[in-house]
Amino acid sequence: MAGNVRPVADERDGLLSFLEQQRYVLRLAAYGLTDEQARLASTKSTLSVGGLIKHVASTEYGWMDTVQQVPQKPFAEGVAEYEAAHRMGPDETLDGLLARYDEVAARTAEVIAGIDDLGRPVPVPKGVPWFPQDVDAWSVRWVLLHLIQETARHAGHADIIREHIDGGTAFPLMAAAEGWPESPWMKPWTPTTQPA
Repeated sequence: MAGNVRPVADERDGLLSFLEQQRYVLRLAAYGLTDEQARLASTKSTLSVGGLIKHVASTEYGWMDTVQQVPQKPFAEGVAEYEAAHRMGPDETLDGLLARYDEVAARTAEVIAGIDDLGRPVPVPKGVPWFPQDVDAWSVRWVLLHLIQETARHAGHADIIREHIDGGTAFPLMAAAEGWPESPWMKPWTPTTQPA
């Protein structure tokens, strides 16, 4: 993927391609990590790479439920589930979280493929503290843009957390994941390239 989205055919292709790119960048932060490292909150924050992947997958899944107007339990009844969706549990594996993220991405593509008009209204769920109470609906387009924003924000968090774990940064990780040859300007990440 080489760090950039390929040329896109139209708006729908562009939105889905940029979302896919941000998912990929987030996944790169997990490249080469063990389950224990993926659980590690390596900064003052409680965030971990695995927890961020779990959270973003859960968030994207929830947004597709919102797009499809699937009834959801009131926010006050789901607070514990919401909080648990930010943490990689002791019984969870990084491979399992990444597989789940793949399933969520496939579902998003399927849901969006079934919508003819990206301007279709998506009612704003009521009673969620961070949603505006004075807006009745967003559009499917808005939801996709929001998912790009949300995923990009957390991909940046994951980059910082990963760098604190073992010094791995985005482009050397991408070079390793994609099998780039070493060059004068880029040395692919390996477990032995981490700082002492």
